[in-house]
Amino acid sequence: MAKVDSKGRIVLPQEMRERLGITPGTEVEIHEEDGKAVVEPEDDPEQVIERMERLVEETSSKRGETTPLDAEADPITRKHRDAVRRGAEKDSDE
Repeated sequence: MAKVDSKGRIVLPQEMRERLGITPGTEVEIHEEDGKAVVEPEDDPEQVIERMERLVEETSSKRGETTPLDAEADPITRKHRDAVRRGAEKDSDE
């Protein structure tokens, strides 16, 4: 049985992660359903990137121009961008 740690984290069993295709960097949706917590893997990483780009386009047209992320982006942004790209590359290799 999984336990919640002091920071509210839960480790999903490896077999379950493998069945659901949840790998490091996978975004998950967590919601309550009938009094239970439900964890669902987010869409394919490429779809997440496309949705993010579409949202940026929609938002930038309302707020002015934005600039693309480059190699000089802050470390956290680079880490998340790289994790999403690695997930997309791994899925395309399979």
